[in-house]
Amino acid sequence: MSRRTLGLWTASILTLATSVASPILGATAASAGTTTCETYASTPVSGGKYIVMNNEWGDTSQQCIDVSDDGFAITTATHNKPTNGAPAAYPAIYAGCHYGNCSTDSGLPMAVSSDTFAKVNTSVSMTYPSSGQWDAAYDIWFDPTARTTGQNTGAEVMVWLNHAGAPQPVGSQVGTVDIAGGTWAVWEGNIGWNVISYVRTSAATSASFAVADFYRDSVNRGYAQNSWYLTSVQAGFEPWVGGVGLAVNSFSYSTTGSGGDGGGGTVGSGQQIIGKASGRCLDLKDFGTADGTPVQLWDCLGAANQKWAASGGQFVNPQTGKCLDVAAGSTANGAAVRLWSCNGTGAQQWDLKSNGTIVNPQSGRCLDAVEQGTSNGTLLQIYDCYGGSGTQANQVWTLN
Repeated sequence: MSRRTLGLWTASILTLATSVASPILGATAASAGTTTCETYASTPVSGGKYIVMNNEWGDTSQQCIDVSDDGFAITTATHNKPTNGAPAAYPAIYAGCHYGNCSTDSGLPMAVSSDTFAKVNTSVSMTYPSSGQWDAAYDIWFDPTARTTGQNTGAEVMVWLNHAGAPQPVGSQVGTVDIAGGTWAVWEGNIGWNVISYVRTSAATSASFAVADFYRDSVNRGYAQNSWYLTSVQAGFEPWVGGVGLAVNSFSYSTTGSGGDGGGGTVGSGQQIIGKASGRCLDLKDFGTADGTPVQLWDCLGAANQKWAASGGQFVNPQTGKCLDVAAGSTANGAAVRLWSCNGTGAQQWDLKSNGTIVNPQSGRCLDAVEQGTSNGTLLQIYDCYGGSGTQANQVWTLN
């Protein structure tokens, strides 16, 4: 089952949620192109690449779904649950493992620290009815171990494309962020594991994104860890009232993407700039796209806020079309390095030397990790190039 959302859940509701895990393990398989009304029926589709589940874990009234090769539609549902408690169900299509029921060839569980994680992409197209109370959301699960059975205990990242009526995410709103071509209200709560919900501020019927984009934001906020594992990527609906007409028209999951877009732009060309001392990448803080966004060191994840394309002596971030820039055109030691609209000035000129240093010719100073820092969040500046024999590791960079 999927346990989720409202922050007004009581202990008794959580107990009920736990009690329905066993029937899922014994779910009855169906076939694509059929209708199933069994409470915990699961259906391999697309040759087993995905699994569709009815997953009616929070209600006793009948719910039926029509199953297609890459989606499903709710055809029967008379739910009428109080919206200050748990939803009736989470019918969904997924890749990965859910309570021991695993799709084929997903590569999941997958270490978040792996190179492949940055290439995990997913897309969905949905249809919504004009009535009822529900949310339309991805449910993306992470665990401290490579778990295939039972309840994940790391983080549940929910991506809400749309919602109707009173339901809202667990916890409280902690911020907003621009990811995957939209602006999202960020909510966080804990129900035995962290639930981080991204609620699109303008409803959408489709989405396409790199999972790393949302997860990275959760890590930045302190709600998830880069040592954890991705276990499943699910897309579906939480109905409280009604539900007929909710449909996933198509769903995809792949591990062959080019990394995330960090904010809705096209990745295009570009390379990561990696520090010798830290092994970390030049990164636009919090996926920022605005002029003045700080540049920092962060674990390399392949997302577009870590991509830089050399062009005419400038380093351009393809996601934003903006340049690596010395703040206010300063030539002084300690001047901050930031993102800024490309303007062709000396503040945006960089020369990659054969020894791995990156020099700003206007100042004659080197791109430098502040105070020789190596940790996530270390800011970048210009500073006198090391005057001793050889180089200083916090001023040495490779492009990859």
